[in-house]
Amino acid sequence: MLIAENHLQLILEFAIIIHLGVMLLFNIISIPLSMVLFIALVLTVLLAVVFGVDAGFLFLPYVPHHEFTHSFGAIAVFAWVTLAASASLLSEVKIKSTSIHALSLILFVVIAIAGGLMHRSFLILWFIGWIVGAIIMSKSFKRSSKLTLKRILMAGTSALAGFGILEVLSRIFNAPILSPLLRVLRIEEHSLPSIVMVLKNTTFWGHVQGSCHWGYQCLGGSDGYVSLPISLIHFLTLPFPLFYGVLVAKKDHIDYMLPGIFAISFDFGYIAFLVLMGWILAVVCTGFYILRKYRSKRINRSRMYLGREALLIGALSAFITQAIVGLFIFNRTFNGAAMIAFIFLSALVMAHSVTIKRTL
Repeated sequence: MLIAENHLQLILEFAIIIHLGVMLLFNIISIPLSMVLFIALVLTVLLAVVFGVDAGFLFLPYVPHHEFTHSFGAIAVFAWVTLAASASLLSEVKIKSTSIHALSLILFVVIAIAGGLMHRSFLILWFIGWIVGAIIMSKSFKRSSKLTLKRILMAGTSALAGFGILEVLSRIFNAPILSPLLRVLRIEEHSLPSIVMVLKNTTFWGHVQGSCHWGYQCLGGSDGYVSLPISLIHFLTLPFPLFYGVLVAKKDHIDYMLPGIFAISFDFGYIAFLVLMGWILAVVCTGFYILRKYRSKRINRSRMYLGREALLIGALSAFITQAIVGLFIFNRTFNGAAMIAFIFLSALVMAHSVTIKRTL
């Protein structure tokens, strides 16, 4: 059936389409380092502006904010790490890139502040992305990592200070939405009951019928807790169970309060969780294998794959980061619009493994 009959089928169909599309695109166009650097710079600046404007709306009465950090958080990690990797590759081939390094540091701070104001969970994603990207770049460029214990402690201290400042601002402006403490208390209040419910009702293929919010209409799997964006499903006019409006609060008990290991297992069954873990492992192993091949060609003084190497470092770092945070901290990190980003990053990594030979 080409027309998806439930959320899981729709996700799989979109994943196949996006992977095929990105793989074909990789074999149609050349990817020089200059183009990768330009796109990464433009994308990083654009996301910094979008996050900054959205965070500014928090302080304006009657002006809605859109929480772009959930949808584009992993893309921001991808763009910034790709930018940093491109600058490092320029240095590897003896091209001065001091100004690009300085600009990347400024953008790192701007995105961290703007994204942290909107969602404290974004700071977790952002700093894990920085750590993963720094480790991969240090291994790829065969140099000592700049990620020292001192820097990690400084980053942790800065994050704690940021949480403290946000709590103070929430008290001064009477804005509970800024309060990290309120978010922590909310998660603490709802997480344990949600975990008990999930563990009690999850089966190999989904969950016990009637255990989800829909009651007697519960399908026993693919009930909308994990899905593509609601707007997309509405656009396709698919008759799937959806949480929107006031029902979002019901979805939050699993989507926001629990890690993805629980949400994926509950909505699609333990089998789907095992398949997802296998796919993530395959993508990561493939990414590191191709990265070693690119590094060996660069060491042999070939500049043909510099752009692809920078792109792979950024995509692999963002994919690993989103998988870690989504699976073990917040399911929302790769749910909804963020799921499209997760699939796209997976496709960006796997596209390096396929080469179509051109024949006349």
